[in-house]
Amino acid sequence: MVSPFLYGKPVDKEWGRGEKVNEMEYFDSILNLVSLIIGGGAGVLFTWRWQQKKAKAEADGAEASAAKEMQDVYQQLIEDIKADRNEQKEYIAELKEDRRHLRQDRDDLRKRQDELDEKVRHLQHEVARNNQLVEKLRPFVCADLKCPNRKLVAISDEGEIKMRKVKREK
Repeated sequence: MVSPFLYGKPVDKEWGRGEKVNEMEYFDSILNLVSLIIGGGAGVLFTWRWQQKKAKAEADGAEASAAKEMQDVYQQLIEDIKADRNEQKEYIAELKEDRRHLRQDRDDLRKRQDELDEKVRHLQHEVARNNQLVEKLRPFVCADLKCPNRKLVAISDEGEIKMRKVKREK
């Protein structure tokens, strides 16, 4: 359909809602829309799209920066944990060494205690033997040191009693 405007004859036409619009007004609105798109409107659309891309890039950059900071924090945390673990290993090694020394000391003390226990048993046996000898000699004990009948008594390891008369000089 050829527009009657081009021939200089404006014609009234019904618009979609029953309004009558002059074809000249119709053409002006289309022309305004086309000039808007081609002129400043296209620039606005391109600028708006560029700003969206720029904002997205900045957001991505900020997100990457935040991720990098988070990674640095985690890396520092890992290093701290490794350092703590190494300190704990050293402390455990020291404790094991101390425990080894304490066990050695304990074993030495037990050995010394066993030696002393054996010595005590030996001395108890000697005391018991001496008590038996004293009991065997009791009948021969004379309280008077100037007694002329005093005899020298010798006891062997087997418990034999041998007596000799003591010579007294007058």
